[in-house]
Amino acid sequence: MANEPVTMFKQRMGIFVDVQNMFYSAKALHQSKIDYSKLLQEVVENRELIRAVAYAVHKPDVDQSGFTDALKRLGYEIKTKELRLRPDGTAKGDWDMGIAIDTIAIAPKLDTIVLVSGDGDFVPLVEMLKAHGCRVEVVSFRKSTAVELVEASTKYTAIEESMLFKEKKFVKNDTNS
Repeated sequence: MANEPVTMFKQRMGIFVDVQNMFYSAKALHQSKIDYSKLLQEVVENRELIRAVAYAVHKPDVDQSGFTDALKRLGYEIKTKELRLRPDGTAKGDWDMGIAIDTIAIAPKLDTIVLVSGDGDFVPLVEMLKAHGCRVEVVSFRKSTAVELVEASTKYTAIEESMLFKEKKFVKNDTNS
């Protein structure tokens, strides 16, 4: 039938954010924080966002409720875990396994997985997801991203200044030098 509407395929995508990795990279490289609203707009473009998950590590002495509430309002699902203090005084708190498990679980329902991290530990995950038919895009700060992760990704996007906002407490005050 000539008058039937043509249905356009819209790429289904999921975004998985390694919050700690991005926080420390933004702070160290740009004395900034990521504008997660702009990040979402830039990454999603005209695709269908199925799921956006932000993985954060909660430090007992830091109130992150304002940050996590803001992410929820933007449409992110928040997953948190407590920072674990080891008997030797070191701390452990990352979401690598959680991110891997979640992306593998949802991969059959997505065309593209966007990993917002520069952590080279994700290279085997990226390769496995691609082998199962997913596009895997990596979004991160170029200077703090493993070369192998960039090479393994289907597409790499460097976080630009337009996706950041300067945090006054990170900027050194020249009058106090």
